Amino acid sequence: MISKQSVARGLTTLALAGTAFAAHAVSYFSWQTVELPVASGASCGNGTPYRFFVNRTPFTNRTIVVYEGGGACWDQKSCLGGDLLSASNPNGVATNYMAELPHQLSTPFTSRLNPLQTVRTQGWNIVFVPYCTGDVHTGNATAVYADADPTKPLAYLHRGSINSEGVAAWLKANLPRPDQLLVAGFSAGGAGATANYGVIRNALNPKKSALLADSGPLYPAPRAGTATQYPSLPLQNKIRVAWGLDGPHGLVTKLLTQYPNAGDANNLGSMTTGLAKIFPQDRLGYAVFQQDGVYSDFSYTKFNPEIAAATGEAKAQLLNVKWRQDIGHWLGAIQPHQNVGYYVPYARDIINSHCLTTVTFGGTAIKEANLKNVSSFIDNLLDGTGTPLRVVEAAQVKQVAFPGFWGTLINPILGSLGY
Repeated sequence: MISKQSVARGLTTLALAGTAFAAHAVSYFSWQTVELPVASGASCGNGTPYRFFVNRTPFTNRTIVVYEGGGACWDQKSCLGGDLLSASNPNGVATNYMAELPHQLSTPFTSRLNPLQTVRTQGWNIVFVPYCTGDVHTGNATAVYADADPTKPLAYLHRGSINSEGVAAWLKANLPRPDQLLVAGFSAGGAGATANYGVIRNALNPKKSALLADSGPLYPAPRAGTATQYPSLPLQNKIRVAWGLDGPHGLVTKLLTQYPNAGDANNLGSMTTGLAKIFPQDRLGYAVFQQDGVYSDFSYTKFNPEIAAATGEAKAQLLNVKWRQDIGHWLGAIQPHQNVGYYVPYARDIINSHCLTTVTFGGTAIKEANLKNVSSFIDNLLDGTGTPLRVVEAAQVKQVAFPGFWGTLINPILGSLGY
């Protein structure tokens, strides 16, 4: 027979164990590492576990989900990483990834107290989605690359969209329904935020929601067109196959099965305007620099021999001709959709004018519109009504990201990192 004392001791033990588990499971103002189970199919490109990171606050249920940027790959050399345009985190994502200062400060969205930039979402729940699959967070395929060294073929797991599905499922089970959600991303993460916006949004079911896709544009490029008409077409045709976008379990197939009228399977750029149809009550924002020399390099160099052969300013000019052509198609496609905005300044002096929300918002003003920097666009997305801001800078002046003392301190560091 069990004594009352034994029962009391057992209940006390369970209560203490429950308290300890809760304290471990929910911590505030620190980064919690979440590792997705192998059975989910989630993985980094090299087969290591996929991990993402959550930094919670008890003071609000508002939530920002940030997709990390980086390069991408569809061949052996670039999937092994090594430069700005190649696959990021080729060795996977460490459990202490967010303990490293460069990751905390990669964008003002991922630090609560940032010495360079404030943004209101620093007081929200923050979810950081690292990038380690070489597919701008969109793939669902295993590729074997042997073009650089046939004796050592590389089996690479493009699992970006599967990872996002796992992130979304965990958030649905572990975070409260937010009054407000912002899904954001920069570079490859800008494309990833766009492609996975619906997955995250549907999982969290926020009362109010917005997208901020920075410098990862999905340009219109119908397959019936030509590369002369649509400069991003060769890139899009390549990644369709390499990353399994059109396969039976590919991201494009899944999206159009769920939302048949949202876009066109033959035009990956239609995802941008497709979101406007799926979520007409949401505010969707896109930002790029007119002189982005990084994303344009990634988009066009490998597909245009004349660009690959050029160097220096000559190459930059060839890239920018195609970039501006793509921007023109993109802006034209956006115009009919009243819940979509854009913010397109000319250039700034870091990272070859790539990304407006990495490191700092400095140098992203559009002075002719009285907009101090991209934070004006972000605030409008979060608080505004009607059509979000739509601004393209006319002045062709490269801005300084870090003026004065900060410039003398930070610019050499960025230069040493290849920016």
